[in-house]
Amino acid sequence: MQIETTGFILVVDDNTTNLSVLSQALKQVGWKVRVAMDGESALQKVQEERPELILLDVMMPGIDGFETCRRLKADAATHDIPVIFMTALSDTESKIKGLSIGAVDYIAKPFEQEEVIARVKIHLQLRQLQSNLAREVEKRTCELSATLEELQRSQQQLIQSEKLSTLGQLVAGVAHELNNPIGCIVSNIHPALETVSELEQVIRFYQQRFPEATERLEQELDIDVEFNLADLPKLLNSMQLSADRIQAMSVSLRSFSRSDSERKVRANLRDGLDCTLVILEHRLKANSIRPRIEVLKQYDDIFVECYPGPLSQVFMNLLANAIDALNEACSAAPQIQIQTEVTDKAAIVRIRDNGGGIPLEVQSQIFESTFTTKAAGKGTGLGLSISHQIIVEKHGGQLTCTSEMGQGTEFTISIPRL
Repeated sequence: MQIETTGFILVVDDNTTNLSVLSQALKQVGWKVRVAMDGESALQKVQEERPELILLDVMMPGIDGFETCRRLKADAATHDIPVIFMTALSDTESKIKGLSIGAVDYIAKPFEQEEVIARVKIHLQLRQLQSNLAREVEKRTCELSATLEELQRSQQQLIQSEKLSTLGQLVAGVAHELNNPIGCIVSNIHPALETVSELEQVIRFYQQRFPEATERLEQELDIDVEFNLADLPKLLNSMQLSADRIQAMSVSLRSFSRSDSERKVRANLRDGLDCTLVILEHRLKANSIRPRIEVLKQYDDIFVECYPGPLSQVFMNLLANAIDALNEACSAAPQIQIQTEVTDKAAIVRIRDNGGGIPLEVQSQIFESTFTTKAAGKGTGLGLSISHQIIVEKHGGQLTCTSEMGQGTEFTISIPRL
């Protein structure tokens, strides 16, 4: 690990020879060094400017090293500065005393330069790691606090009577605003690639006719023409893939958030399933506890009279729950199966996972609004209750669940075909 420090090391010793030898050895490594010959002057220098580390002799005139260290550790502004004692005292009691008042290490006199440098380097690294960790913890704490506040605000909004409608309008608005700029990017990448190709022809012509000028131009501008000609199309193609992905997300969001009309409309259930899977794609990816979730799509076009927006909400709830179950099960081969079936009377959608399953004693309660297995901070726990309401009350259909511990869970949606 590279030590990144712009500070200095303070060496405190009443022996001028020790000060000279230590200072020279530390400076050869590239560290800045300042010296003090007693505890009082050392404390004064520390107050003027904070060192990164202190090499402190124990036996000194005036206040000794132990008292100097004790005062450093008692001051909130200096208590975190690492102190390494240098002493000829080899008894265990003295070492314990030094460590108990806050020293991080001991160097025995007479000392070896290599040992001093190694110990200083280790403790500078530790100090740097602690500093980085503290900054990261502070950063994460701020982020988590902001996230928690945002989640609390979202939860309060969701439990309002118009939560689904409001959320749908918001998502639809965002998707609409994304549509134009994304469309502009997508439609212009291909012409940009053609323009790059034409410019390449111009450059090639110039290279052939004026090779000396081309070489001098590259030298003057410090550019690699061949690399840029090869890399620019790759960059544009990468942008094309990303733009296509965003465009697909925008289409899916607009489809998912279609407002609830006063009457049913003819819609393709396949579109709702596909759009929901696009939105949940990031949750299907491999993570630290399981590989990527395999989704088996065994469905075709199925047109029914329905409310597309709320029905997509049902797909979202059921698929999200399946992903949660697979995360908890930590399966080596996580899988979700989506199957459709059409009968004379109904359109049927089955969503099955191979997670841990739902205990038999709670299966009869999962659609109740007052029941949830969600831990605090893991959602409202209303997904299945809302889904049941949408299918049964809004569509006059059925939503059922079959599950076996250790084998997985299957939800079956049945929408009447009028």
